[in-house]
Amino acid sequence: MIVVAVVVVALVAGVVIDWWLPIVGVAVGALFAWDSLRSFGRLERDGAGVGASLRERLREGGGPRERQRLATVVDRLSATFGVVGVQAVIVADPGYNAALMRRDGGLVLYVTNAVLADFELIELEGVVAHCLARQRLGLVERQCVAASVSVDDASRRQLAGTGQCYRADEVAAAAIRYPLGLAAALRRCADQGSLVDSYFTTADFALTRWSWFNPFAGQVASDLGDLDDPRLRSLALEEW
Repeated sequence: MIVVAVVVVALVAGVVIDWWLPIVGVAVGALFAWDSLRSFGRLERDGAGVGASLRERLREGGGPRERQRLATVVDRLSATFGVVGVQAVIVADPGYNAALMRRDGGLVLYVTNAVLADFELIELEGVVAHCLARQRLGLVERQCVAASVSVDDASRRQLAGTGQCYRADEVAAAAIRYPLGLAAALRRCADQGSLVDSYFTTADFALTRWSWFNPFAGQVASDLGDLDDPRLRSLALEEW
């Protein structure tokens, strides 16, 4: 857009004033385009680094049985959503949560061991489907970039996409054709309330909040006017 605007102005001005103005306009437009592409590339690299840095902060958990259970669900649903190369990682945390992120050129799905321990199969499928739906909607890169930039919380949420958790629920429920499993998982998250000794009580979580299945983990009160609130999302799915 910048290139087109500058070139058009330069061409018009060049016809009226002097022959060399179009050349200047093209040069300025090219400079702006180069700087924009470089900035976008830096944002993409920073966003891709969020998944890797998160792996360093979280402690791996789960046993062979839990890892096999999660891998089976991920493989089956990846085919449903047309997503390939998803690495599933169980992290040790008492909070009910999961997130799909970019790492090392691929995708990594983080799921807490609390989810594997307490969720029924249909609930686990709902959580994984929601995360894969974010990839289908093009939200994974966007939310990773939001976690990597230095902005206030309101701007970070707007960049990640307000209400996109609700939208991913819709896509996931339509794909797995069983919204009540996802609704039950969201209700568990909403009922869990406050947490102790959890990543979701740290300042780091504030940065990556909008990449997680439950962005309000650890909060006791629900806001039924917020489309990203887990209780509201659960109620909406129960009405399907």
